[in-house]
Amino acid sequence: MHRREFNKAILRLSAAALLSPRALAQAPDHSADIPPSIAALYNNAVVIDTLCAPFITMNAQLAPDLLSAVRQSGITAINLTVSELKFEDTVENIADVEALVEQHPEAFLVVRQHSDIARAKRENKIGIMLGFQYPGFLEQDPDRIEMFRHLGVRIMQLTYNNRGLFGDGCIEPGNAGLSKAGIAAVKQMNDLGVAVDLSHSGYRTTSEAIIQSAKPVLITHSGCAAVYQHPRSKPDEILKSLADRGGYFGVYLMPYLVASPTIPNREHVLNHLVHAINVCGADHVGIGSDGSIEKTVLTDKQKADFDQHIATRKKLGVAASGEDRYPYVPDLNGPDHMEVIAAELAKRGQPAAVIEKVLGANFQRIIGDIWRTS
Repeated sequence: MHRREFNKAILRLSAAALLSPRALAQAPDHSADIPPSIAALYNNAVVIDTLCAPFITMNAQLAPDLLSAVRQSGITAINLTVSELKFEDTVENIADVEALVEQHPEAFLVVRQHSDIARAKRENKIGIMLGFQYPGFLEQDPDRIEMFRHLGVRIMQLTYNNRGLFGDGCIEPGNAGLSKAGIAAVKQMNDLGVAVDLSHSGYRTTSEAIIQSAKPVLITHSGCAAVYQHPRSKPDEILKSLADRGGYFGVYLMPYLVASPTIPNREHVLNHLVHAINVCGADHVGIGSDGSIEKTVLTDKQKADFDQHIATRKKLGVAASGEDRYPYVPDLNGPDHMEVIAAELAKRGQPAAVIEKVLGANFQRIIGDIWRTS
């Protein structure tokens, strides 16, 4: 996602677009689908999407009601990818987020320490956790891990899809695992209070990093290989190892939950989510949509943008199998996706305490264990 252009468009909007959350006419109408008990639970819960952007990439001006709808999502915090392939573009992304928060402090805050998550909930703001998916510029100079930590980036992936200096990604056929440089990077992240994210790492890299890390690790957005085998998914032995060491597993809302050409729906998501709960235990699972709060509307332009993005990924050699469908779940699409999932968990017999954990309490607790800040 080209968030630099997006953030610049956001900054041109007036403060009038950022009104009190969940209070305006544009708010999703859940009355037909959401039981009152789940609506009340959701309103009181800390809700964290552990890989999410506020908005879809777009070059046009954003309508004021879009920001209103995003604020009304009830989402407390998101892990927002700010890394780009180039160092300079990554720094610019961070500056754009800071500028957004500076212009609209009533709507957003940057989560720099654990207590900021509770603050975002208390103040009805969306907390933005800065995260990295592309570690290339960290491989060039591992000291940048500390530099970016001081710039507020406190969640970092060890690899993307391919082989890197730190280890093999999930589509690398060699599956060589964690390198010596990767072991050193894990230790450095542990020492600095930076969360290690293994979402795109290969099986061996993931398994070895879980063992090497002195702190719990994250898989912020993935699926369960036992439900559907895909390079982006993780097998049960990894889920168990992750949970045994206090880590977090987030289920994504991506087409790779099911074989192509099937378009995924909420049932596919719930199959993965319930399986993860059964394998990891209810204290280690959440949701990392790998999408946006904003609803995706597949206009001709949006389709063309997606097609171009997929073609670029294939050309760069970073595309996984199954990238032949649009990257979202149509019936979990938009600002209400977390609340709909809460209702679906209830339909499957999950108790309120488990639903609250999956919505965000698990991630809130575990990220505090990793960061060890007030």
